[in-house]
Amino acid sequence: MGNLFWIFFSTLLVNNFTLSYFLGLCPFLGVSSKLDTAMRLGAANIFVMLITSAMAWLLNTFVLEYVPYLRLISFIIVIASTVQFVEMAIKKLSPDLFRALGVFLPLITTNCAILGLALFQTSKEYGFWEGMAYALGGGGGVTLALVLMAGIREETKLMNIPKIMDGMAFNLIIAGILSMAFMGFAGLFSTH
Repeated sequence: MGNLFWIFFSTLLVNNFTLSYFLGLCPFLGVSSKLDTAMRLGAANIFVMLITSAMAWLLNTFVLEYVPYLRLISFIIVIASTVQFVEMAIKKLSPDLFRALGVFLPLITTNCAILGLALFQTSKEYGFWEGMAYALGGGGGVTLALVLMAGIREETKLMNIPKIMDGMAFNLIIAGILSMAFMGFAGLFSTH
């Protein structure tokens, strides 16, 4: 049980997919202007990562052992179908959120953090529960990055920022500072 905690905590902070590996930057920079939207997209990412992790373990254990050359395409199919399910559910349950997320919801399909999760989990040879802890930590890390960025961006709307720095330039500076802060956790935990 302790190993699961370290896998989760390490993936959440030390090996944060967005702020340490720079995966999933499209939604990180695109959807992080409002805190509410960032939290909901983060929850959708967590859900997709958990399903992807379970399916990656299932495929690696029972199918891809015999046809390893289909690994990448099978992971992409799992991610795409899971995102379609999430998109339909959000459209039905929360039309406002569906409109707020806009094009970024279908872009979860091409979110390299989710594909990275499946590939990293496979290369680390995690079992089912280790993979689920890894997915929960990875999804939590992406959500944490989205929420931190959204909170900072909401606060900076009240600031008087010079015109040359306003917009994407300022967002990239914030992202760089956040990334350096998370890189400070490096060396605290090791999962393999």
